[in-house]
Amino acid sequence: MRFSSVRPPVALGVLAAGLLLLTVDSARADLVWSPQTGWTIEGGALSGLSGEEGRNALDLMNKARTSEENGSLRRAGKTYEQVVKKYPNSIYSPEALYRAGQAFLAHKEFFRSFEDFQNVLNNYPNTKRFNEIIGEQYHIASALLGGARNRFLFGMIPGFQSRERALGYFEVILSNAPYSDYAPLALMNIANGHQKFDNIPEAINALDRMINFYPQSLLTPDAYLKLGQTNVSLVDGPAYDQTSTRDAITYFEDFMILFPGDPNIPVAEKGLADMKTVLADSKMKMADFYFYKRDNYTAARVFYNEAITAYPDSPIAAVARQRLEQVEAKAAGKPVPASTPVGEKKKKRFWLF
Repeated sequence: MRFSSVRPPVALGVLAAGLLLLTVDSARADLVWSPQTGWTIEGGALSGLSGEEGRNALDLMNKARTSEENGSLRRAGKTYEQVVKKYPNSIYSPEALYRAGQAFLAHKEFFRSFEDFQNVLNNYPNTKRFNEIIGEQYHIASALLGGARNRFLFGMIPGFQSRERALGYFEVILSNAPYSDYAPLALMNIANGHQKFDNIPEAINALDRMINFYPQSLLTPDAYLKLGQTNVSLVDGPAYDQTSTRDAITYFEDFMILFPGDPNIPVAEKGLADMKTVLADSKMKMADFYFYKRDNYTAARVFYNEAITAYPDSPIAAVARQRLEQVEAKAAGKPVPASTPVGEKKKKRFWLF
């Protein structure tokens, strides 16, 4: 009685271990193609399909590969897709979907190819071709962003350019492989694409994700510089809101601090000087308004000092110091000393209010 009470669990454990080994062997099996033998399975168990189903799945795989070898790429892709549709649990299915994606990619049916590659990752996440698939998806997204046209109507006629779809594909790649080398590349392409469409806030968002999620990437210095330059494109001048001016200054300064040896330092220095000039000029306009139009000497002092702080070594700062002398003289009822106008020529003053 004591022996029989112990034996069944042991037997069940052996059976479970055997099933586990079978599963591992199946996972390690490789599909190998040869023109003489067709598709064969090496290094693991059989496909899991037996009898007529197994033979039919293998027959479809061989037909698809024969079409592929003969250059009938679209026919090959469709036949590979039939393998997956009819026998989704077969060991052939992941390879069939991958080869379908390759066939449609070669035939320039980019949408269908990307979908097949994505279905491999969704349905067979342990595929050994993960890195290859991410690379092919990146190739598709890059081609579409560059203006490639997807074929439609039986794969015969080129369609319209699909650059906006490309941005969506890059986001999918980022989601599929956030820790791969393709992730920062995808974000930089997303930023560049949005800039082409004049979607500046979306471009800034992509670049911001880039510097926050991938600070060690080789592309991060370019992202900082582009963030500064992209914010510059939003600056309307000293008479308007200066949020983008300040943001540009921050990114240019961060770039110069974090990457002092970068060859683009002169570019950042010029961008920084230009933005500091705009910010200082903005403060000057506010100060002049309160000084000349409102006789508000307290407010004028504040803004002239802010103009000096914004860019201490600039010509604008020198003029601001002279204006401060005028403010103090007028506030004390003394003669107002002359001051140098901003710039070489006296410009028509633009009042904010």
